[in-house]
Amino acid sequence: MPNKRLKASGKKAVILLSGGLDSAVALYFAKKQGFKCHCLVFDYHQRHRREIKSARAVAESAGSPIEILKIHLPAKGSSLLDANLRLTTYDLRLKGIPATYVPGRNIIFLSFALSFAETEKASAIFIGAHAQDYSGYPDCRPDFYRDFRRVAKSGTKVGVEGRPIEICTPLIHKTKAQIIKMGKRLGVPFALTWSCYRGARVPCGKCDSCYYRIKGFKEAGIKDI
Repeated sequence: MPNKRLKASGKKAVILLSGGLDSAVALYFAKKQGFKCHCLVFDYHQRHRREIKSARAVAESAGSPIEILKIHLPAKGSSLLDANLRLTTYDLRLKGIPATYVPGRNIIFLSFALSFAETEKASAIFIGAHAQDYSGYPDCRPDFYRDFRRVAKSGTKVGVEGRPIEICTPLIHKTKAQIIKMGKRLGVPFALTWSCYRGARVPCGKCDSCYYRIKGFKEAGIKDI
């Protein structure tokens, strides 16, 4: 997120909301800054719809309108899309970008959000991406967001007119524990969020996302509800 403080009071922001812990914290952070938040949720034929249910609940708890966009991503290239690929459990020995990476996902999501924000005259887009304590997705790294800010400025009407839409990543350099502490201060309803890559009745506790959530709450000294 740029260092300058946005004059947010009364301004609109588009929030990329997944139903997970990080995006919920980003939403509540934007509200705390005084933005009128509109949540975008993507139904992209992911492995399960449990996270969409959580996104609805989080948006409702924040009193923010929500729009669910149905898009078709290629049903290949990620274990979050292809049911024929096995969802692996967390393994510290595994190196490189994991099979749960969805090709181009944040590029696509941000592009939709940018179009929506310009149409709705929103001044900012918030995304809960963070680079630390995570699986190394290329579209969760600071250099990607630095480059996308350039795209947003040069590729939109408001950008070339000198009124670029801010791409805000308030969690980008925080650890999961720091994000959880931040969410606690903001009053984020953690119980409504969903992190597990599997869509079962209860989290599996073994996938990468569950591992980092459990680790984060433990290090934060906060009980996960």
